[in-house]
Amino acid sequence: MPYDPSRRPDLVTARLSEIYPELPRGEQAIVRVLLDDYPFAALGSLRSLADRAKVSPPTASRLITRLGWSGFADFQDAVRTQVKEQDQSRLRQFVSTAPTEANQAAEQLLAGLGSTIEAASETLLGRIGALLAGAGSVWAVGGPLNELAADYLVRQLSGLRPGVHRVPAGTAARARCLVDLGRHDLIVAYDFRRYAADVERFVRAARARGARLVLVTDAWESPLAEDAEVLLQLPREAAGPIAPLTHVVAVTELILVAAVPHLAGPTERLAELDALTEELQRP
Repeated sequence: MPYDPSRRPDLVTARLSEIYPELPRGEQAIVRVLLDDYPFAALGSLRSLADRAKVSPPTASRLITRLGWSGFADFQDAVRTQVKEQDQSRLRQFVSTAPTEANQAAEQLLAGLGSTIEAASETLLGRIGALLAGAGSVWAVGGPLNELAADYLVRQLSGLRPGVHRVPAGTAARARCLVDLGRHDLIVAYDFRRYAADVERFVRAARARGARLVLVTDAWESPLAEDAEVLLQLPREAAGPIAPLTHVVAVTELILVAAVPHLAGPTERLAELDALTEELQRP
């Protein structure tokens, strides 16, 4: 009976191992890449997968067809389904075995935070800081929950430089935002599993108009990764069973600190803002 991947998406990895001995050498190289870095290697583009295996994209495409999927997008859907089921199992396990002591929870949080900070290298942060300072305007956007990190970036960065905005909600409002975007503008997007389709649509439209992109994402890598000028990718340890927002906010703090040396007159701007705030608070 022909293999039907739609019946058992959880058998993606099993299918890869099962068919490996029967494959030509080039396709075996692709399977090794997929299994060595599963699921991450499967969630990028077909070309990036082929490049990692040192084969041509048509060779990678033939493997996907041989495996029983109609195309690479169909294969990626199966991988995401398997990952989602595994995540649900991890969350159920977390609920049933959650640490009963606050100290235990704190230790787990700190371990993930340490890995996150290590991923944000000085060079990477310096590039992001320079982009934040040099852009004509900065627009921040995020998916569910991570939109809070986008809000935090806007609140803090707007105290350091003008022209910082939160991407509005709603199709019409976003269209009005897009019409004025160009190559001097910067999008900072926070996109984590489950990747937000509305964020992807807005960012791709902004990129089509020439705007630059800084992307903060997870180890599974947002579909927007290939469009990013700078990609800050948080490690697997940062995900945790409930994807704590602490790590994303911590990275945002580092981004803000990295921007300060590149900005003109942030101290004077903050002083003026404080004076205006005090004036407005007077009875």
